[in-house]
Amino acid sequence: MSRARHRVVVVGGGFGGLPACRRLANREVDVTLIDRRNHHLFQPLLYQVATGILSPGQVAPPLRHILRRARNVRVVLSEVMGIDLENRVVHSQQATGETIDVAYDSLIVAAGAGQSYFGHDEFALFAPGMKTIDDALELRRRILGAFEMAETAPDDERAQWLTAVVVGAGPTGVEIAGQIRELATRTLRREFRSIETGAMRVVLVDGGHEPLATFGSHLSGKARRQLGELGIELQMNAQVVGVDENGVDIKLAHGTERIDAHTVVWAAGVHASPLAAMLGEATGAAVDRSGRIAVRPDLTLPGHPEVFVVGDMAALDDLPGVAEVAMQGGLHAANTILHRLESKPTVDFRYRDLGSVATIGRWRAVCSVGRFRLSGLPAWIVWMFVHLGFLNGFANRFTTTMSWLRSMVGRARPERVFSVAHTGGDLSTPETVRRIIQPAPMPALQAKEE
Repeated sequence: MSRARHRVVVVGGGFGGLPACRRLANREVDVTLIDRRNHHLFQPLLYQVATGILSPGQVAPPLRHILRRARNVRVVLSEVMGIDLENRVVHSQQATGETIDVAYDSLIVAAGAGQSYFGHDEFALFAPGMKTIDDALELRRRILGAFEMAETAPDDERAQWLTAVVVGAGPTGVEIAGQIRELATRTLRREFRSIETGAMRVVLVDGGHEPLATFGSHLSGKARRQLGELGIELQMNAQVVGVDENGVDIKLAHGTERIDAHTVVWAAGVHASPLAAMLGEATGAAVDRSGRIAVRPDLTLPGHPEVFVVGDMAALDDLPGVAEVAMQGGLHAANTILHRLESKPTVDFRYRDLGSVATIGRWRAVCSVGRFRLSGLPAWIVWMFVHLGFLNGFANRFTTTMSWLRSMVGRARPERVFSVAHTGGDLSTPETVRRIIQPAPMPALQAKEE
């Protein structure tokens, strides 16, 4: 009697789960990939979807297309609701409400992280994060809609529409702040008749001392200078204590200050998927303040060597929450499974830091690779090639390069389409128009699987 093939279940088709599936592709194992979205999302470029440079399809190719040649990999569109560690079964639910149970011999959990509002989930209504395609499209509508509103707003309201606040001065916050300013000063400057789009005020707020602090003091200082050249205002050592439809309240050393703005972007903090807390409760493993579960050196759960947790869900040696950690973790988990099946020795996970890079604007970036510290155009070139290398498929790389050339060499941003829904009432009243631009509360904050 032939022995049944080893069953591997992968939860999440993001930076951790997808590399694991690719490594296991066409091997003597049966792989089931479960994700509640049908695409692999390249989150580092979401801000370019939000500001009209790229289309959603360029940063979110379908999982089935990516894995079409992996005959042993099955994709299941479903949301994981629980994991039975004792019986080795993953319970998930489809959009129709139907429950799907998938048994496993090895399990890789790479469900990623969602936006964290540090206990103030009510901020999500007025300050969308940037973790999904829907988030990016919502931000596109709000950013471009603010210019449309400013065009017809009374003089005393115009400045509020022409002010954007970005909370968080990490790579995501710095990148979208730079693109909002370049959208205003380059792309839109000749398209409106009643406003000067270059007057768009962009304020970057963070609780730290410097932007991009993780890059070190030298590059952080370079980033501060480049942000200043773009006309971005920095409010450092500032804590956000309130957000509403009319602006942001920030706490400074000398007291509280108000920034009036209708456009607010939240790019500060993440919280691991709720699956991490569920696994922690089931195994007794510690869960930190960011919702990450403590894993063993080989990325497995205590008492469950068949379960791997990778990426933003795993807490190990203060590893950073970046894509490269998740990718290397997914590959390590897949290799460990294969080595076990082949009776080969396994090793602990060791992260290889390949460096960090963040773009600030057109031809502006900072880059840290080993001992090398780059800024300006050289860093931007490194950033371009790194991101092109991470994108899936030649077609996406080609179309993305063309889109970058159009927006960086020229001024075009072809992906600026957004729609509004008239909800009734007199369109001549500011209250009705404001509801069109900011129509409804966003869904309750939930950690999102990546």
